[in-house]
Amino acid sequence: MKKAIVYVVGVVVALVIIIYRLKSIQHENTERTNLVKESSSGAVPVLVSRVMRTAFDNTFTANGNFEAVNQIELAADVAGRITHLNVREGSVVKAGDVIAVVDNEVFRADLQAEKARIDQAKQDLERYEKALATGGVTQKQVDDMRLQVETSQSKYIQAQRKLNDAQIKAPVSGVINQRFVELGSYLAPGSKVVEIVDISRLKLAVTISESQVVQLKTGDRVNVTTTVFPETHYAGTITFIAPKGDATLNYPVEIEIVNVKGKELKAGMYGTAHFNLPEQTPLMLIPRSAFTSGVNSNHVYLLHDGKAHGQKVVAARLFGDQVEVREGLHEGDSLITSGQINLTEGTPVVVQR
Repeated sequence: MKKAIVYVVGVVVALVIIIYRLKSIQHENTERTNLVKESSSGAVPVLVSRVMRTAFDNTFTANGNFEAVNQIELAADVAGRITHLNVREGSVVKAGDVIAVVDNEVFRADLQAEKARIDQAKQDLERYEKALATGGVTQKQVDDMRLQVETSQSKYIQAQRKLNDAQIKAPVSGVINQRFVELGSYLAPGSKVVEIVDISRLKLAVTISESQVVQLKTGDRVNVTTTVFPETHYAGTITFIAPKGDATLNYPVEIEIVNVKGKELKAGMYGTAHFNLPEQTPLMLIPRSAFTSGVNSNHVYLLHDGKAHGQKVVAARLFGDQVEVREGLHEGDSLITSGQINLTEGTPVVVQR
């Protein structure tokens, strides 16, 4: 008896499902038939969305590599053979430390010779000035001798500079990252000696799109994270924004950070900058597909009284498949987002569901 009841109930449920499904199919067919009738009468099927303002998330990230704020390749200013080399790769140096010494015997001799010429020229000038008072020499001779003294003094300064440059000193503090010479190497002016890298201050070099870079300014604070120390946050400050973008309309931006003790980053490591910008007024965003002949056409269609009407707009920034519109639309407008290829001004349309 119970089995019979269960069987009957199952049959009834199945019949109900079948009847519901048949009615659903009949309803869909009716809608399609109506759509075809409307289309055949000249109405173009389209998709429509309601225009509204959207709160825009101003947070974004950018990835890049760290570079040393102070990183230089130290070169020789004078020619000569290295007689002393005080550093190796990995050596820590301070600004003013002597890195290497070039043979300075000739420079020292030149300095002494120029000193002697100055002393002789000063003595001659003194005698000429005394002789001028008695008429023994002319004023021009005195002036020429005075010029000779000044010339000798200039040559002395140059000789002193060469002697000083024979000691190659570190202009900044840092670590010797690479040494290009050995003891006894002969240097020409401009020859690279060492590369000095100061990692106490690093900068993260990233590129930012044109729609994002206009919201940034130097001095803005930026939170920086890394994969090597994911638990540590480094406080960054924007120190440079390129005035010119590259071929892809991206703009180089530099963010300077101060290393955290015990979690020191090194130049060349990978980092992520997190930009949290102030909240902006909600933007009017519409799909890119709404534009006829592309975004640059600044032309869309609106639906009014069952017909398509063209509308000129002012398109601004792109956000993926969404476009910011500054002028031409109002909240609540019915925007045609598909089917525009078949539209002209005043074409009857039918909205697809």
